This record gives sequence, C-alpha cells and structure tokens, in this order.
Amino acid sequence: MARKKSKYYSGIGGQAVLEGVMMKNEEKYAVAVRKPNGEIVVEPENYQGILHGSRIKDIPFIRGIFNFIDSMILGMKCLNYSASFCDEEEPGQTGGGRGDKLVTALVTCFSVALALGIFVVLPYYLASLFNGFVRNVSLMVIIEGVIRIVIFILYVVGISAMKDIRRLYRYHGAEHKCINCIERGKPLTVHNVQHSSRLHRRCGTSFLFFVLFVSIILFFFIRVENPVEKVALRILLMPVVAGISYEIIQLAGRSNNILVRILSMPGMLVQRMTTKEPDRAMIEVAIAAVEAVFDWKVYLAEFYGYVPDENGAGNTQNRTARFMREELEDI
Repeated sequence: MARKKSKYYSGIGGQAVLEGVMMKNEEKYAVAVRKPNGEIVVEPENYQGILHGSRIKDIPFIRGIFNFIDSMILGMKCLNYSASFCDEEEPGQTGGGRGDKLVTALVTCFSVALALGIFVVLPYYLASLFNGFVRNVSLMVIIEGVIRIVIFILYVVGISAMKDIRRLYRYHGAEHKCINCIERGKPLTVHNVQHSSRLHRRCGTSFLFFVLFVSIILFFFIRVENPVEKVALRILLMPVVAGISYEIIQLAGRSNNILVRILSMPGMLVQRMTTKEPDRAMIEVAIAAVEAVFDWKVYLAEFYGYVPDENGAGNTQNRTARFMREELEDI
C-alpha cells in the first residue's frame, strides 16, 4: 500500500518575485532577491493576515476566501519590495508607510476588478453571442466555461512573451523545486533541488484552474433571465468558488489518491507553461528564502528519520529502515 503522503506535508509555500522568491511558513515569510551586483538579500517578516486571531479563518470553505485575499495583499507587497531594487535611490524599501499601504490596497482592488472583468464578465459576453444558435442553458454554461479556460491559457501564453515574465517563471520553477525537494525527504542542496520536479499540486496556477472548473459547476445553478443579474450573481459567487477551490487545492497537496491526481492534471499541465527550469543562481536565491522561514533539517529528522551532515548527505540506512517501518504500518 502506498505511503500516506499527508504525513510529509511541510506547510510551506511561496511565489516568485522579480529576481527572487518569497517563501511563507505560517505567519513567517521571507523575500530573497538577487541584487544586480550578485548579492542575495533576504528580508524576513511576519504577516498575520486580515483576520488574525479570528476563528473564521479556521472554518472550511470560508477560510479559503480570506487566504486568497491575504495572498493577494502579501504577494503585491513582496513584488513591490523586489521591484524596489530597480530603484537606485532607495533599494529594498518594503513599503510599510501608510501611503504605501493605501497604494497597495488600491492596486490590489484594481487587480481583482480587472481579473473579474477579463475572466468573468468577458467570457459571459462572448458566450452570449451564441444565444441565437444554442437554446440549451446548460450547454451555454459549458461554452462560457470553455471560453473562460481559453482566455486564461491565452493570457498565460501571452505574458510569457515578456522577458521579465520568462525570468519570473524560472524563479517560479525554483520555488517549486525547493518545496518538492524537501517534501520528498532530500536535503536542501542545489544539486538535489536541480533534480526535483518544478511542478507542485499546491501551486497558485493549479488553484486558478480549479477556480475555472468549479465556476462551471456552480454557474449551472444560476437560473435568472436578466443579463445584468446573471453577471452580478457570477461576481458575487466568486468568493464561494474561491472557498471551494481552496479546499480542493489543500486536499491535492496532502493526498495522492487516483481521484486527486486526475483532478490535478489540468493544473499541472498549465504549470508547464508558468514554471521553467531555473539556473543555479536562481536556486540559491530560493534556498535562501526557504532557510529564512523553515528548518528543513528538523523536518527531515522528524518525518524521514535522519539528519543531513554538512555536505547534505544523511544516514541512508536509518532512512530506509524508517520507510520500511512506515510501509508496514500502512498495510
């Protein structure tokens, strides 16, 4: 019987930023950026979230909504920080002032509004052009969903043509490789990271793809005739879609059963476009971000039963014995 993967869930995640990587572990996060002179700068911080201390953030299907909002806010802040190194006057400013927070909030709101326009309103409008040819309401929902997926893929492919985005995708690959390296029980070395997969089921790309599929199913239940009401309901239901998608992505990151693998396949395929192979220097940046928020040696000792030495090697015999014991426990 397969080993239970949930036991080895690390809980760390992150995102790529300009010439760097952000890694997050619970409330701790760190941004590591490669400066133009080659130096790696690491900025560790805490982010408690918009509902820190509230039990609402622990309620399934509700927590995903606020986690998504937190990800947007923190992601924008980290991107601004990494972009600040392009400013020769005051590099490395994190934007903690009241005015900067207001700008970040406005940019985040604008980004959400733009995303709703492109991925919710536009697909509905384009699908409505088929009203004269298709009378089946359910089929129209499917057509709208397919159009939404096509727009998403075209968007991913389109921004890939930008040089900065191509480098961002390589740092995205470095982020995934580090997490995969750790969660598969390997010491976090450049060599091991290079030989790890750049695809990960908890990726934000997979989350967005789940959002697209869940929206198709949920929109089947919208049965209003007025076009304005249809669009309004689609927008109002997006938090519900995000909450459901969050629970699916969490399940995908902790389980390895056949159903989860099938559900994850489309998102993993899109990740082949949003992640690229990083070079050694990019991996070094990603490792620096991980080590600022996560003690991977303690993790390997706890879950894989060995402590790596200074060269990144470990006691293979003890590790193999631990795996054999766990296999017997799972049978």
